[in-house]
Amino acid sequence: MFLVKAWRATAFGVFGYMNFTKSGFKEHSKKFKAEDMQIQMEGKNCIVTGANSGLGFATAEGLASRGATIYMVCRSKEKGEDALSKIQSKTGNPNIHLEICDLSSVSEVKSLASRFSSQGQPIHVLVNNAGLLEHNRITTSEGLELNFAVNVAGTYVMTESMLPLLEKAAPDARVITVSSGGMYTTPLTTDLQFSENPFDGTLQYARNKRVQVALTEKWAETHNNKGIGFYSMHPGWAETPGVAKSLPGFSKTLSGNLRTSEEGADTVVWLALQPKEKLVSGAFYFDRAEAPKHLAFAATKGSHAVIDSIVDSLCSIGKLP
Repeated sequence: MFLVKAWRATAFGVFGYMNFTKSGFKEHSKKFKAEDMQIQMEGKNCIVTGANSGLGFATAEGLASRGATIYMVCRSKEKGEDALSKIQSKTGNPNIHLEICDLSSVSEVKSLASRFSSQGQPIHVLVNNAGLLEHNRITTSEGLELNFAVNVAGTYVMTESMLPLLEKAAPDARVITVSSGGMYTTPLTTDLQFSENPFDGTLQYARNKRVQVALTEKWAETHNNKGIGFYSMHPGWAETPGVAKSLPGFSKTLSGNLRTSEEGADTVVWLALQPKEKLVSGAFYFDRAEAPKHLAFAATKGSHAVIDSIVDSLCSIGKLP
């Protein structure tokens, strides 16, 4: 097992340095088609979580600049209002709204979904972007480990709760979940809340991101006849406030070769714009192309067999009052 873990870490480091950096984006962008990003989104309702900074801000701005109606889901009212004002000023789009919600709280996510449900508007695009890498073990008031609460439970409850409104936008509805290349370093596990000691926040984050990819597969399989596309993606290694705070050493080491937030969000916006016939529901995307979900010889592929057990656990958590 030690050798397998060592191989995963080494393969991830080499593969990542060659592909996930700014230079990787520059190389991959040679194959990009400008017309892919010239599609307009007037009349489309888009929800972006964690939209006040980093990839979420860049995504919200990118969609707003193409005429979409944006619902920015942020935890901080002050930061959210500041971000909303900046996006409106940059894009000239008045149809940008702020929703305050702490995505680590199942009850708050369910309340948010209820507010949207009462409005009854179709949701064309849900971007599950909000994420957290907390190095200390912190338990929420609902008894959930904090990383898991935001990255997995919040994403699951948000998506499940929005399905009726996404169905209203069928056949053009889509859910885009922002995962991370860190998931390449770990298999799927049913130990969702990291029972091991000592606690390893970086590993827990990677596990959470693996769950997101497997969940996307499962949603695509379960809802394949509802006109909703489900896609996960990896933004590459981007210079965002979240990365600077949670991985300062990594951020410093790769300073100058990290992607901008706009480069990291490029594939999110691309996935929101493309005709669904061009996309594969359940797939994992990176730099506007379908990407592998497992590194060679990393022994992670078979682990996705436990997703049904994980979904059962998440379903129980989603019933929290």
